[in-house]
Formats: sequence, structure tokens, C-alpha cells
Amino acid sequence: MGRLLGKGTFAKVYYGKQLESGESVAIKVINKDQVKKEGMMEQIQREIAVMRLVRHPNIVELKEVMATKTKIFCVMEYVKGGELFAKVARGKLREDLARTYFQQLISAVDFCHSRGVYHRDLKPENLLLDENGDLKVSDFGLSALPEQLRNDGLLHTQCGTPAYVAPEVLRKKGYDGAKADLWSCGVILYVLLSGFLPFQDENLMNMYRKVFKAEFEFPPWISSEARRLISKLLMADPDRRITIPGIMRVPWFNKGFTRAHSFSIRQDLIEKSEEFDEQELTQMKKSASSPAFFNAFEFISSMSSGFDLSSLFENKRRVGSMFTSRCSASAIMEKIEAAGKGLSYKVAQVKDFKLRMQGATEGRKGRLAVTAEVFEVAPEVAVVKFSKSAGDTLEYAKFCEEDVRPALKDIVWTWQGDNICNGGNGIVGGSG
Repeated sequence: MGRLLGKGTFAKVYYGKQLESGESVAIKVINKDQVKKEGMMEQIQREIAVMRLVRHPNIVELKEVMATKTKIFCVMEYVKGGELFAKVARGKLREDLARTYFQQLISAVDFCHSRGVYHRDLKPENLLLDENGDLKVSDFGLSALPEQLRNDGLLHTQCGTPAYVAPEVLRKKGYDGAKADLWSCGVILYVLLSGFLPFQDENLMNMYRKVFKAEFEFPPWISSEARRLISKLLMADPDRRITIPGIMRVPWFNKGFTRAHSFSIRQDLIEKSEEFDEQELTQMKKSASSPAFFNAFEFISSMSSGFDLSSLFENKRRVGSMFTSRCSASAIMEKIEAAGKGLSYKVAQVKDFKLRMQGATEGRKGRLAVTAEVFEVAPEVAVVKFSKSAGDTLEYAKFCEEDVRPALKDIVWTWQGDNICNGGNGIVGGSG
């Protein structure tokens, strides 16, 4: 960890460097006591949960989360170009540059919405620029997840920055998070092209009145095509507001537009194993004649809910991806391999006690790839750990819950997070 980059009420952000790769990162250090005292833990949890869901080239990437008794450490992508706000504060942007930023913003927002995430605080201060001048959406502290929808299918929390907030949010009635985000995108596009806000007044109530009526004027230099798009975004009636598919059909928007995809998936060991000859595969395997040893602390901290920090960061129960077994390591490997093939996964053995499995079908973020590794705790107890190597997190959760659990029930003693053991009287992961 290096110099202090900035600080807020509950957190400080430091420059950091990953020692092995030399990669620059930003480390957000959150004070747990302060956050709990202010009743903000739920917001911090939501921000972390959301950032884990949304990995996209135009969204600041959350790389890792760690915690101690007093601090939460969020290791994030280091974006050193500063806020888009600073660029706009110097004056309006050229139309082609404003369009590029707007295209990247819509790509990121579209991806968030596809994951059921609504940002709710989109503004130039929350849009960062990297060293290549590419836009990165940040600050998901006010974002909403699907579980925050009420029975009417709408959000009801009033939040955001007044100058960028949609009229339906200000009215304190239920609103559609996607439509509210698009209003904010419209305000941002107006600001980029004009250099000032569409709804301004020294009196806040007068400003709200202008927002409710979508009452604003265009400066003369904004082109007629851009005006038409902004007018469709800043539509007071959310049902008449343009949608993202509609935006993507607008010729002005499509000039030079290249759709950004979520991070491309590395096709690594599964494909590589097919390229190795027998001698190379033997060389890879000969180092391991027995499973890696899992020491007592690793075992307790990974299997016991009392040591599991995930409840600090996730709204939902963490996906059970680790179990103990009383079977031999070789028997476990055979069972996992058979289960993988039974699910039509391509299976490759990386080491004696480590397998890679790849799904046959393309998911939202490429093919799901899963690693399974067996560790020895004692002569009669092994720990089996699954981890996602590539693909979509939600598809991985479904794989763990609906495919792996039933397929391996014969060899499982207990799953991580489950209190009652499947094959004995003991309790693991509870308070006992």
C-alpha cells in the first residue's frame, strides 16, 4: 500500500501495487466501527455485492475483498484519469468525444440492467476516465438489486443527486430503476454537450418544478440529432422515455459505436491440456502423488460459519462450493470426473488431485469453467473445493446448488455453511 489518494466519511483510498504482477490498484479501506455506528453496513454490503456482479470494461473492477476485525479492504482497479466532471468543468466537449463517452456509459448501464442492478446515482462525478481516456462507472453505494423491488415490481427509495434525478423518483412514488437511470444518462449527455445542467435554479423547489415538467432549453451549438435523443431521454413520463434498445437504433448514437462486451474469458488450462503430449502431461502430474495438506486453521476458517467473512459482503447466502468427505482422494476424483461427464462437461485433469471442467454451452459470459481440488485434512478426512475459473457467477451458483450437490451426495460428509452433517452425528460450521 502506498500514498493516500483520497478519503471520505468512512473510508480512505490508497494507491497499491500487486507485488507479483506489478499491477497498480486502488485500495479502499473502510472503518467497520464507523460504518456500523452510522447504520451504513447494509449500503457497504450492497455496494460490494453489486460490484461483484458487474464486470465490464466500462465499470470500475472490484478485484478482491478482505477483512479484519476493524477494517474492510476493497481492492479495485486503479483509474488514474480522474473524474469526467473535471473535464466538463473546463467547458463543453466536442460532440464526437461526448458521443464516445455516452456510448460507453450506455454500454455499462445496459450491462448493469441485464444483471438486475440499477445504479441510481449516475452523474459526471461518478464517471472516471482511465489512462486511455475510456469511461469507467464507479460508486455503486446507492445502487439497487432485484430483492429491493416491492410487490408492485418497483423501487421506492428516494436517492440520488437532485439535478440528475428523474421526476418519478422525486415524487416519492414507485419507479422503474432502469427508466430512472436513463433519465440521468440524458442529463449527463446534455451536460457533456453544453457544459452546464439542463435544470438549474437557486431555489430547489423551482428546480424540482422544472424537472417535473422536463422544462429546459438547448444551447444553439447542440446538433438537431443530439437534441432529439436528449428530448427522448428527458421525457417526464417514464413510459414514454426512450429505452436502451431504442437508443441503440438512433443513427447519431451509432456513429463509430463498438459494443463493449463483458470481460472476455481466458480459455486456458482446459484447451491447453489438449495440446500437451503424454510426456508433458506426465511431467505436470508427477509432482503430486498425494493431495495437498489442509492445515487446521485453513480447515476451520473455510468450513466454519463463525470464520466466514462473506456475510459482511453479500446479501444472500454464499454459494456452497466446498465440502468435506470421508472417502479417499482417488475415489473423490473419480466421482467428480464421472459427475462432470454426466453433466456433459469437458473434463481435464490438471494435477493428480485437481480437475478442470468446462460447460458444453455458451453462457452469458462464455462457457462456464470450474476447478475442483481435493485437499487432505487427516487420513480419513478430505476437503473438496470448487471455484469458478471462467463464465458467469449466477450460472456458477446454479451449477453448485442444482448440479453438483445432487451428483455428489454419496461422497459428501458436510457442505460448507450447512450445520448438520450428511453422514454422521457431528456438527461442522455451526456454533457447536
